[in-house]
Amino acid sequence: MQIFKNKWFSKFAREEGILDKELCEAVRDANRGLIDADYGGGVIKQRIARPNEGKSGGFRSIILYRQDEKAFFVFGFPKKDKDNIKIDEVRWFKKMAKSTFALSEDQLEKLIKAGDFRPVKYHEQD
Repeated sequence: MQIFKNKWFSKFAREEGILDKELCEAVRDANRGLIDADYGGGVIKQRIARPNEGKSGGFRSIILYRQDEKAFFVFGFPKKDKDNIKIDEVRWFKKMAKSTFALSEDQLEKLIKAGDFRPVKYHEQD
């Protein structure tokens, strides 16, 4: 399973103190079928707990997701600031998923080198 975060999400995660380990846990949950919201078209929403707190009042992440293949964290928000994403945002994320999953490995590698995507350091479960 390859996990990435885009430049915007990397900044968001750093500012909010979200660790790569927590991103890996969100993807592991999704691979086990524990998806908070499936918008279709390869777009899901997963909850991420605030540091030292639970998931319910934590963060929401939008992930371009293909089970057991690739996951791209592309957007996040604190639950207290935004309840959900709007239908036009869902459409935009679906278009993003279609183009992102159409990338060849070489194209993806170029985007990584350019800093558009960053690999999430994978953490094995204890």
